[in-house]
Amino acid sequence: MNLQFITERRFFLFAALVCMALLGFGYYLQFVRGLDPCPLCILQRVAYLGVGVVCLAAFIHGSATRIYSALALVCALAGAGIAARQVWLQHLPSDRVPECGPGLDFILQAFPLFDALKLIFTGSGECAETVWTFLSLSIAEWSLFWFAAFSALLLFHLVRHRQAF
Repeated sequence: MNLQFITERRFFLFAALVCMALLGFGYYLQFVRGLDPCPLCILQRVAYLGVGVVCLAAFIHGSATRIYSALALVCALAGAGIAARQVWLQHLPSDRVPECGPGLDFILQAFPLFDALKLIFTGSGECAETVWTFLSLSIAEWSLFWFAAFSALLLFHLVRHRQAF
């Protein structure tokens, strides 16, 4: 199989387009299907946005792609951690699920940043709900899959291109 048509710039463009498609699907679920995102879902969207923007910048800039790969990898790993936390919450027994808390807007306005992040990552009952599945995987599990795929591809790109920063 000839993979020479996959240039660095095309790789980054494809990654940015996949991120935008995933964000678009999230907004479709929110605004068309009426599924309100929990605080962890919103943080995952921020991570997708980070990966997408960095990959788009790498596509436009066209050089120093290793730096862009490292930045996108950090965003993807952060997103994977957030998604893994939500998957863990979804698989807790019902008696161990945290109670529902306030929305993300209130948390960010009412608490200092580190207290807000601690409260968000503690999770809430709404983060533990599985309201939509596809091929028996929840939204959080699909998100973890995509972040793991981005992380693996970006790590491969970093290892393959050993030019100096």
